[in-house]
Amino acid sequence: MADGTPRLRVGMVGYAFMGAAHSHAWRNAHRFFDLPLTPELTAIAGRNEAAVSAAAERLGWNSVETDWRRLLERDDIDLIDICTPGDTHPQIAIAALEAGKHVLCEKPLANSVAEAERMTDAANAAAANGVFAMCGFTYRRVPALSLARRFVEEGRLGEIRHVRAQYLQDWLSDENAPLTWRLDKSKAGSGALGDIGAHVIDLAQWVTGSDIVGLSAIVNTFVTERPVGGDMVGLGGTGSSDAEKGPVTVDDAAAFTARFDNGSIGVFEATRFALGRKNTIRLEVNGSKGSIAFDFEDMNELEYYDGTDDAEVQGFRRIIVTDPAHPYVANWWPAGHGLGYEHGFTHQVVDLVRDIAAGVQPRPSFDDALQVQRVLAAVENSADARSAWQTIQ
Repeated sequence: MADGTPRLRVGMVGYAFMGAAHSHAWRNAHRFFDLPLTPELTAIAGRNEAAVSAAAERLGWNSVETDWRRLLERDDIDLIDICTPGDTHPQIAIAALEAGKHVLCEKPLANSVAEAERMTDAANAAAANGVFAMCGFTYRRVPALSLARRFVEEGRLGEIRHVRAQYLQDWLSDENAPLTWRLDKSKAGSGALGDIGAHVIDLAQWVTGSDIVGLSAIVNTFVTERPVGGDMVGLGGTGSSDAEKGPVTVDDAAAFTARFDNGSIGVFEATRFALGRKNTIRLEVNGSKGSIAFDFEDMNELEYYDGTDDAEVQGFRRIIVTDPAHPYVANWWPAGHGLGYEHGFTHQVVDLVRDIAAGVQPRPSFDDALQVQRVLAAVENSADARSAWQTIQ
């Protein structure tokens, strides 16, 4: 680069919703944060040459490939960013690591525990040679949630007793929303459970520093078939009630109770049928000395209750997480000028680039993502067994 900073040359597979979010982050991270390596948007891959070429022009990529394998053969690419459906993650990630490329893989890591285990084995073998892999649980990088984790680490909440976690969306509430790949188990692995439930599972474990070790679950599919075609809007859209329909093979909603390895208990819910909830991520943690509560629809705020305050002043305090003292915020805007959804992806790039340059394992690692995959599998197994308790090794 002109300033002498070495480059981290990125090849990305996929260019839709996640591809756009990742592209924005790769393009902007070094403009706001001092990085030891400058990301370069070297190449983007997709099967449709016209569509991927248009995406490259729109998102700022330097070149195009129509076969992701070509990215692995190129000497001018250091990292593979995987933004494709879950059924493709294992093949791409393992091949990339074996080719000596760092990997950023979107969540959930895979569609099964067995696939996630193979990916984790490949990542651990590559790490021994200085090649690293990270899974994209991006909400970890929301400043308010990073602050919540800091409070737990500092002991402000004391002994953790309760965890409540919800991820609520409504884009499938219309029974004529089109049948997309996210509703096909062979591609997506699961429905609301893996698509959004995985996020709150990861957040709950990460914020508390504790793993889920057992659970009892139910899942449900409210609409069992949907129009094969239609007009796409956002993640969903509208199809014709008279159109040909195909089967929905994933869950629409999942709920479970859980026990953590620190002795606390948890309640989890994930649904894409919560009419009126667009992207509600709620996390509340209650401890022996205090509590925290977060809602992504007010993503720049964290509620904190200090149980050691005098009784006359006790109550939840509203922390506006936009001060330079808060995680990541010093590199952005003046206090009170909030951040948005896209900033979590930028922070993800910042942490990943710094860890790669330092030779440090980025987090969440594939091992972390494998733990989430085991929880997802336990939810499905419990639901299949009439909510029987499942122990997670």
